[in-house]
Amino acid sequence: MSKGKVTINDVTLRDGMHAIRHQYSMDQIAEITRLIDESGADIIEATHGDGLGGSSIQFGFSKETEKDIITTAVNNAKNAKVSVLLLPGVGTIEHLKDAHEWGAQVVRVATHCTEADVSEQHIKTANELGMETVGFLMMSHRTSPENLLEEAKKMESYGAKTIYVVDSAGALTMDDTRRRISLFKENLGTEIGFHGHNNLSLGVANSIAAYEEGANRIDSSLAGMGAGAGNTATEQLVAVLNKLEIQHGVDLYKSMDAAENVIKPIMERPVQIDNLSLTMGYTGVYSSFLLFAERAGKEYGVDPRDILTKVAEMGAVGGQEDWIIGVAQDLAKEKKVYV
Repeated sequence: MSKGKVTINDVTLRDGMHAIRHQYSMDQIAEITRLIDESGADIIEATHGDGLGGSSIQFGFSKETEKDIITTAVNNAKNAKVSVLLLPGVGTIEHLKDAHEWGAQVVRVATHCTEADVSEQHIKTANELGMETVGFLMMSHRTSPENLLEEAKKMESYGAKTIYVVDSAGALTMDDTRRRISLFKENLGTEIGFHGHNNLSLGVANSIAAYEEGANRIDSSLAGMGAGAGNTATEQLVAVLNKLEIQHGVDLYKSMDAAENVIKPIMERPVQIDNLSLTMGYTGVYSSFLLFAERAGKEYGVDPRDILTKVAEMGAVGGQEDWIIGVAQDLAKEKKVYV
Protein backbone atom coordinates (compact mmCIF):
# COMPACT_ATOMS: atom_id res chain seq x y z
CA MET A 1 0.00 0.00 0.00
CA SER A 2 1.25 3.47 -0.85
CA LYS A 3 2.15 5.40 2.28
CA GLY A 4 2.74 8.82 0.79
CA LYS A 5 0.64 11.94 0.99
CA VAL A 6 -2.20 12.20 -1.49
CA THR A 7 -2.08 15.13 -3.90
CA ILE A 8 -5.63 16.40 -4.44
CA ASN A 9 -6.37 17.80 -7.89
CA ASP A 10 -9.68 19.68 -7.70
CA VAL A 11 -11.73 19.69 -10.92
CA THR A 12 -14.79 21.64 -9.73
CA LEU A 13 -13.99 24.50 -12.12
CA ARG A 14 -13.32 22.26 -15.13
CA ASP A 15 -15.35 19.04 -14.97
CA GLY A 16 -17.96 20.98 -13.02
CA MET A 17 -18.45 23.16 -16.09
CA HIS A 18 -20.29 20.25 -17.74
CA ALA A 19 -22.98 20.27 -15.06
CA ILE A 20 -23.96 23.89 -15.77
CA ARG A 21 -23.36 24.02 -19.53
CA HIS A 22 -20.02 25.79 -18.95
CA GLN A 23 -21.75 28.86 -17.47
CA TYR A 24 -19.65 29.72 -14.42
CA SER A 25 -19.33 33.50 -14.12
CA MET A 26 -16.09 35.26 -13.25
CA ASP A 27 -17.44 36.02 -9.77
CA GLN A 28 -18.25 32.35 -9.23
CA ILE A 29 -14.85 31.27 -10.54
CA ALA A 30 -13.14 33.70 -8.18
CA GLU A 31 -15.15 32.60 -5.15
CA ILE A 32 -14.83 28.88 -5.86
CA THR A 33 -11.09 29.20 -6.48
CA ARG A 34 -10.64 30.95 -3.14
CA LEU A 35 -12.67 28.33 -1.30
CA ILE A 36 -10.80 25.42 -2.87
CA ASP A 37 -7.48 27.12 -2.23
CA GLU A 38 -8.33 27.85 1.41
CA SER A 39 -9.49 24.28 1.92
CA GLY A 40 -6.01 23.03 1.08
CA ALA A 41 -6.30 21.38 -2.36
CA ASP A 42 -2.97 21.10 -4.14
CA ILE A 43 -4.05 21.77 -7.74
CA ILE A 44 -7.09 23.60 -9.13
CA GLU A 45 -8.08 22.83 -12.72
CA ALA A 46 -9.86 25.66 -14.55
CA THR A 47 -10.92 25.54 -18.19
CA HIS A 48 -14.00 24.87 -20.27
CA GLY A 49 -15.27 21.39 -19.42
CA ASP A 50 -13.73 20.03 -22.62
CA GLY A 51 -10.47 21.80 -22.03
CA LEU A 52 -8.59 24.51 -23.88
CA GLY A 53 -10.38 25.47 -27.07
CA GLY A 54 -13.54 23.70 -25.93
CA SER A 55 -15.81 26.74 -26.05
CA SER A 56 -17.51 26.06 -29.39
CA ILE A 57 -20.73 25.07 -31.12
CA GLN A 58 -19.66 21.43 -30.81
CA PHE A 59 -19.33 21.39 -27.03
CA GLY A 60 -21.18 24.54 -25.98
CA PHE A 61 -19.91 28.05 -25.43
CA SER A 62 -18.63 29.02 -22.00
CA LYS A 63 -19.98 32.15 -20.31
CA GLU A 64 -16.50 33.61 -19.89
CA THR A 65 -13.49 33.63 -22.19
CA GLU A 66 -10.69 31.14 -21.77
CA LYS A 67 -8.36 33.93 -20.71
CA ASP A 68 -10.77 35.18 -18.06
CA ILE A 69 -11.38 31.69 -16.67
CA ILE A 70 -7.67 30.95 -16.27
CA THR A 71 -6.49 34.35 -15.09
CA THR A 72 -9.31 34.59 -12.56
CA ALA A 73 -8.29 31.24 -11.09
CA VAL A 74 -4.62 32.20 -11.12
CA ASN A 75 -5.31 35.52 -9.39
CA ASN A 76 -7.33 33.89 -6.62
CA ALA A 77 -5.21 30.81 -5.92
CA LYS A 78 -2.65 31.77 -3.29
CA ASN A 79 -1.28 28.31 -2.54
CA ALA A 80 -2.59 25.82 -5.08
CA LYS A 81 -1.22 25.43 -8.59
CA VAL A 82 -3.62 26.16 -11.45
CA SER A 83 -4.01 23.45 -14.06
CA VAL A 84 -5.58 23.31 -17.51
CA LEU A 85 -6.84 20.38 -19.57
CA LEU A 86 -5.94 19.99 -23.23
CA LEU A 87 -7.45 17.48 -25.65
CA PRO A 88 -5.33 17.40 -28.82
CA GLY A 89 -7.64 18.21 -31.71
CA VAL A 90 -9.75 20.46 -29.50
CA GLY A 91 -6.92 22.45 -27.95
CA THR A 92 -3.82 23.45 -29.90
CA ILE A 93 -0.20 24.31 -29.18
CA GLU A 94 -1.17 27.99 -29.36
CA HIS A 95 -3.90 27.46 -26.74
CA LEU A 96 -1.28 25.80 -24.55
CA LYS A 97 1.16 28.68 -24.93
CA ASP A 98 -1.58 31.17 -24.09
CA ALA A 99 -2.56 29.24 -20.96
CA HIS A 100 1.06 29.23 -19.83
CA GLU A 101 1.32 32.97 -20.45
CA TRP A 102 -1.83 33.52 -18.38
CA GLY A 103 -0.27 31.71 -15.42
CA ALA A 104 -1.27 28.04 -15.67
CA GLN A 105 1.46 25.88 -14.12
CA VAL A 106 0.13 22.40 -14.89
CA VAL A 107 -1.30 20.92 -18.09
CA ARG A 108 -3.06 17.59 -18.38
CA VAL A 109 -2.89 16.34 -21.96
CA ALA A 110 -5.92 14.11 -22.46
CA THR A 111 -6.46 11.46 -25.12
CA HIS A 112 -8.75 8.51 -25.65
CA CYS A 113 -7.26 5.48 -23.92
CA THR A 114 -5.93 4.00 -27.19
CA GLU A 115 -4.71 7.20 -28.82
CA ALA A 116 -1.79 8.39 -26.68
CA ASP A 117 0.32 8.97 -29.80
CA VAL A 118 -1.59 12.20 -30.55
CA SER A 119 -0.27 13.71 -27.31
CA GLU A 120 3.42 13.77 -28.24
CA GLN A 121 3.83 17.33 -29.48
CA HIS A 122 1.65 18.78 -26.73
CA ILE A 123 3.51 16.99 -23.92
CA LYS A 124 6.89 17.95 -25.36
CA THR A 125 5.85 21.58 -25.83
CA ALA A 126 4.53 21.76 -22.27
CA ASN A 127 7.85 20.49 -20.96
CA GLU A 128 9.70 23.07 -23.06
CA LEU A 129 7.51 25.76 -21.48
CA GLY A 130 8.46 24.51 -18.03
CA MET A 131 4.96 23.33 -17.15
CA GLU A 132 4.19 20.33 -14.98
CA THR A 133 3.01 17.83 -17.57
CA VAL A 134 0.44 15.10 -17.02
CA GLY A 135 -0.85 12.38 -19.35
CA PHE A 136 -4.58 11.76 -19.03
CA LEU A 137 -5.90 8.51 -20.54
CA MET A 138 -9.66 8.96 -20.85
CA MET A 139 -12.27 6.19 -21.02
CA SER A 140 -9.78 3.78 -19.47
CA HIS A 141 -12.41 1.05 -19.27
CA ARG A 142 -12.47 0.79 -23.07
CA THR A 143 -9.22 -1.16 -23.32
CA SER A 144 -7.45 -3.86 -21.36
CA PRO A 145 -5.12 -3.00 -18.50
CA GLU A 146 -2.21 -4.29 -20.59
CA ASN A 147 -3.07 -2.14 -23.59
CA LEU A 148 -3.61 0.87 -21.33
CA LEU A 149 -0.10 0.38 -19.95
CA GLU A 150 1.35 0.45 -23.46
CA GLU A 151 -0.39 3.76 -24.11
CA ALA A 152 0.90 5.09 -20.80
CA LYS A 153 4.44 4.12 -21.77
CA LYS A 154 4.08 6.30 -24.87
CA MET A 155 3.13 9.30 -22.74
CA GLU A 156 6.04 8.57 -20.42
CA SER A 157 8.42 8.47 -23.38
CA TYR A 158 7.14 11.87 -24.54
CA GLY A 159 8.00 13.35 -21.16
CA ALA A 160 4.84 13.17 -19.02
CA LYS A 161 5.81 13.18 -15.34
CA THR A 162 2.42 11.90 -14.11
CA ILE A 163 -0.01 9.60 -15.91
CA TYR A 164 -3.66 9.12 -15.01
CA VAL A 165 -6.11 6.27 -15.26
CA VAL A 166 -9.26 8.20 -16.15
CA ASP A 167 -12.67 6.64 -15.50
CA SER A 168 -14.54 9.08 -17.73
CA ALA A 169 -17.73 7.03 -17.73
CA GLY A 170 -17.69 5.97 -14.10
CA ALA A 171 -17.66 2.42 -15.45
CA LEU A 172 -14.71 0.85 -13.63
CA THR A 173 -15.18 -1.50 -10.71
CA MET A 174 -12.65 -1.57 -7.89
CA ASP A 175 -10.94 -4.65 -9.35
CA ASP A 176 -10.77 -2.91 -12.72
CA THR A 177 -9.11 0.08 -11.06
CA ARG A 178 -6.67 -2.04 -9.08
CA ARG A 179 -5.50 -3.96 -12.16
CA ARG A 180 -4.79 -0.78 -14.11
CA ILE A 181 -3.09 1.15 -11.33
CA SER A 182 -0.97 -1.80 -10.18
CA LEU A 183 0.33 -2.34 -13.71
CA PHE A 184 1.21 1.34 -13.95
CA LYS A 185 2.99 1.20 -10.58
CA GLU A 186 5.01 -1.86 -11.56
CA ASN A 187 6.04 -0.62 -15.00
CA LEU A 188 6.20 3.19 -15.06
CA GLY A 189 8.64 5.61 -13.54
CA THR A 190 6.09 8.41 -13.35
CA GLU A 191 3.72 9.48 -10.64
CA ILE A 192 0.29 7.90 -11.06
CA GLY A 193 -3.12 9.51 -10.80
CA PHE A 194 -6.76 8.48 -10.79
CA HIS A 195 -9.79 10.44 -12.01
CA GLY A 196 -13.14 8.96 -11.06
CA HIS A 197 -16.81 9.53 -11.81
CA ASN A 198 -19.60 8.33 -9.56
CA ASN A 199 -22.04 6.80 -12.05
CA LEU A 200 -21.86 3.39 -10.34
CA SER A 201 -21.48 4.94 -6.86
CA LEU A 202 -17.81 3.90 -6.80
CA GLY A 203 -16.03 7.25 -7.05
CA VAL A 204 -14.59 7.22 -3.53
CA ALA A 205 -14.09 3.46 -3.42
CA ASN A 206 -12.16 3.46 -6.69
CA SER A 207 -10.07 6.40 -5.54
CA ILE A 208 -9.08 4.55 -2.37
CA ALA A 209 -8.36 1.39 -4.36
CA ALA A 210 -6.16 3.44 -6.70
CA TYR A 211 -4.26 4.89 -3.73
CA GLU A 212 -3.74 1.46 -2.22
CA GLU A 213 -2.20 0.26 -5.50
CA GLY A 214 0.18 3.20 -5.76
CA ALA A 215 -1.64 6.26 -7.15
CA ASN A 216 -0.63 9.37 -5.25
CA ARG A 217 -2.73 11.88 -7.20
CA ILE A 218 -6.49 11.78 -6.89
CA ASP A 219 -9.06 14.01 -8.61
CA SER A 220 -12.15 15.26 -6.84
CA SER A 221 -14.68 18.08 -6.94
CA LEU A 222 -16.80 19.85 -4.36
CA ALA A 223 -20.18 18.11 -4.03
CA GLY A 224 -19.03 15.91 -6.91
CA MET A 225 -19.71 18.80 -9.31
CA GLY A 226 -19.01 17.29 -12.72
CA ALA A 227 -20.32 15.39 -15.71
CA GLY A 228 -22.69 12.44 -15.40
CA ALA A 229 -23.26 11.54 -11.75
CA GLY A 230 -20.35 13.83 -10.99
CA ASN A 231 -16.80 13.24 -9.91
CA THR A 232 -15.49 11.78 -6.69
CA ALA A 233 -16.82 14.28 -4.16
CA THR A 234 -14.02 16.08 -2.31
CA GLU A 235 -15.76 16.21 1.06
CA GLN A 236 -16.67 12.51 0.90
CA LEU A 237 -13.18 11.52 -0.19
CA VAL A 238 -11.58 13.61 2.56
CA ALA A 239 -13.80 12.06 5.21
CA VAL A 240 -12.75 8.57 4.12
CA LEU A 241 -9.07 9.54 3.87
CA ASN A 242 -9.31 10.83 7.43
CA LYS A 243 -10.94 7.61 8.64
CA LEU A 244 -8.15 5.60 7.01
CA GLU A 245 -5.46 7.96 8.36
CA ILE A 246 -4.16 8.66 4.86
CA GLN A 247 -2.22 11.90 4.63
CA HIS A 248 -3.55 14.80 2.57
CA GLY A 249 -3.85 18.56 2.95
CA VAL A 250 -7.59 19.28 2.66
CA ASP A 251 -9.70 20.56 5.55
CA LEU A 252 -12.86 18.48 5.91
CA TYR A 253 -15.14 21.20 7.31
CA LYS A 254 -14.05 23.78 4.75
CA SER A 255 -14.71 21.40 1.87
CA MET A 256 -18.06 20.38 3.37
CA ASP A 257 -19.15 24.00 3.81
CA ALA A 258 -18.06 25.01 0.31
CA ALA A 259 -19.90 22.04 -1.20
CA GLU A 260 -23.10 22.62 0.77
CA ASN A 261 -23.33 26.41 0.77
CA VAL A 262 -21.81 27.41 -2.57
CA ILE A 263 -21.69 24.54 -5.05
CA LYS A 264 -25.01 22.77 -4.49
CA PRO A 265 -27.05 25.98 -4.95
CA ILE A 266 -25.33 26.51 -8.33
CA MET A 267 -26.39 23.15 -9.72
CA GLU A 268 -28.98 23.50 -12.47
CA ARG A 269 -29.59 19.76 -12.35
CA PRO A 270 -28.68 17.85 -9.19
CA VAL A 271 -25.40 15.98 -9.62
CA GLN A 272 -26.59 12.58 -8.52
CA ILE A 273 -26.97 8.96 -9.53
CA ASP A 274 -30.24 8.96 -11.43
CA ASN A 275 -31.52 6.84 -14.32
CA LEU A 276 -29.36 8.57 -16.92
CA SER A 277 -26.10 8.77 -15.00
CA LEU A 278 -26.48 5.15 -13.86
CA THR A 279 -27.07 4.13 -17.49
CA MET A 280 -23.82 5.88 -18.40
CA GLY A 281 -21.80 3.95 -15.86
CA TYR A 282 -23.51 0.69 -16.74
CA THR A 283 -23.00 1.02 -20.49
CA GLY A 284 -19.70 2.92 -20.34
CA VAL A 285 -20.73 6.19 -22.02
CA TYR A 286 -18.61 9.34 -21.68
CA SER A 287 -20.06 11.27 -18.75
CA SER A 288 -20.37 14.63 -20.52
CA PHE A 289 -22.98 13.11 -22.87
CA LEU A 290 -25.65 13.33 -20.15
CA LEU A 291 -27.16 16.76 -20.82
CA PHE A 292 -26.91 16.28 -24.59
CA ALA A 293 -28.85 12.98 -24.40
CA GLU A 294 -31.40 14.45 -22.01
CA ARG A 295 -32.13 17.35 -24.36
CA ALA A 296 -32.26 15.13 -27.45
CA GLY A 297 -34.63 12.72 -25.72
CA LYS A 298 -37.06 15.54 -24.98
CA GLU A 299 -36.77 17.03 -28.46
CA TYR A 300 -37.36 13.76 -30.32
CA GLY A 301 -39.67 12.03 -27.88
CA VAL A 302 -37.43 9.06 -27.13
CA ASP A 303 -36.00 7.63 -23.92
CA PRO A 304 -32.54 9.18 -23.37
CA ARG A 305 -31.43 5.89 -21.85
CA ASP A 306 -31.94 4.32 -25.27
CA ILE A 307 -29.83 7.08 -26.81
CA LEU A 308 -27.00 6.47 -24.35
CA THR A 309 -27.16 2.71 -24.80
CA LYS A 310 -27.01 3.07 -28.58
CA VAL A 311 -24.04 5.47 -28.60
CA ALA A 312 -22.27 3.06 -26.23
CA GLU A 313 -22.85 0.23 -28.70
CA MET A 314 -21.46 2.47 -31.44
CA GLY A 315 -18.28 3.02 -29.42
CA ALA A 316 -18.65 6.80 -29.08
CA VAL A 317 -15.85 8.64 -27.28
CA GLY A 318 -15.40 12.15 -25.94
CA GLY A 319 -15.81 14.70 -28.69
CA GLN A 320 -18.52 12.76 -30.52
CA GLU A 321 -21.48 14.41 -28.82
CA ASP A 322 -22.81 15.25 -32.28
CA TRP A 323 -23.68 11.56 -32.73
CA ILE A 324 -26.44 11.95 -30.17
CA ILE A 325 -28.80 13.91 -32.44
CA GLY A 326 -28.50 11.37 -35.24
CA VAL A 327 -29.14 8.50 -32.85
CA ALA A 328 -32.18 10.27 -31.38
CA GLN A 329 -33.58 10.87 -34.87
CA ASP A 330 -33.08 7.23 -35.83
CA LEU A 331 -34.76 6.01 -32.63
CA ALA A 332 -37.68 8.36 -33.23
CA LYS A 333 -38.14 6.95 -36.75
CA GLU A 334 -37.98 3.37 -35.46
CA LYS A 335 -40.65 4.15 -32.87
CA LYS A 336 -42.62 6.28 -35.32
CA VAL A 337 -42.34 9.34 -33.09
CA TYR A 338 -42.93 12.53 -35.06
CA VAL A 339 -41.79 15.93 -33.84
